[in-house]
Amino acid sequence: SRPRGVLARLAVLPALGVALLAAMVAFATPSGADTTWSVVPANADGPDGRSVIDLELAGGRQVVEHVAVINRSTEPVDFAIDANDGYLTSKGYFDMRPSDAEPTDGGAWITVPERVTIAAGATSVVPVTVSIPRNATPGDHPAGVTASLETVSGQVRVQNRVGVRLNIRVTGDYVAKVAVTGVRAEYAGSWNPFAAGSVEVTYTVANEGNVRLVTDNHVLTSTLAGESGWNDPSAARARELMPGGSRTFVARVPGAWPLGPIGATVMAVPSPAGEPLPGVAAQRAAVGTTVWALPWPQLGSLALLVLAFFAIRLNAARRRRRIEKLIMLARQESSQEA
Repeated sequence: SRPRGVLARLAVLPALGVALLAAMVAFATPSGADTTWSVVPANADGPDGRSVIDLELAGGRQVVEHVAVINRSTEPVDFAIDANDGYLTSKGYFDMRPSDAEPTDGGAWITVPERVTIAAGATSVVPVTVSIPRNATPGDHPAGVTASLETVSGQVRVQNRVGVRLNIRVTGDYVAKVAVTGVRAEYAGSWNPFAAGSVEVTYTVANEGNVRLVTDNHVLTSTLAGESGWNDPSAARARELMPGGSRTFVARVPGAWPLGPIGATVMAVPSPAGEPLPGVAAQRAAVGTTVWALPWPQLGSLALLVLAFFAIRLNAARRRRRIEKLIMLARQESSQEA
């Protein structure tokens, strides 16, 4: 069976312009029979091809959306319907608060039927009423709607949830702003004196605005030998940041020679996730730090060269003295014979 964290795996890359896959098939085994269902955005007539519900409403407004719950099993199923706040996991995947947790944000603005019974192979369109409070804070308030089924295995009760994500945006003054904190740099040297090392930079990017963001992160290191740059190409970087959320990244910048102080600067360039926001200027953030890197392998090699040089000179001096002594003995023997 699939646990309640099923929505944690329903994420995609906002930077690629692909919406969250909000419909997913879940499997459970109530009463020994396989139960399969999916939940997708819909209009009043049925599924409408969307993968996520995007709403932009002013405070005090109300709208009725729909989700379609599709029972793909061979027997009728009674599903529990609930709405709750959405959030991002530490890895950047979308999930919802548990159904027994009281919603405090966008999930509290959603009204849905408590239950729906669907015949085998049938589809039920469920109304989703979203009512924005008049004093709602401008910006993004993620939420979701799920259809769930509880199963019992022994004495363990498991709730299987499948849902649709709602991106609720309250109109007003939008702020796209990030902060870079917790910047730490460590140097990892190479024992090969003729090879450069690398700088590992750990940093946290926090969304201090009120809209969902993705960030383009850059790390620049500088030494006496020059500068090296790094851009994060990973999928993790492209996952969005919710307002008030943060994520920690680790960058390894190669090509750093241990020539004393190494400067590391982290720059995060934010952009709105999803649709562009005309007139909203994204405020980038940059923070720097310094790590010291001493050239121990190079100093060791230099010390060995110096020792070898003096050893060679000392050996040459000893050989020269022996030769001079032999020459002197030979001269003495020659003078005695004469």
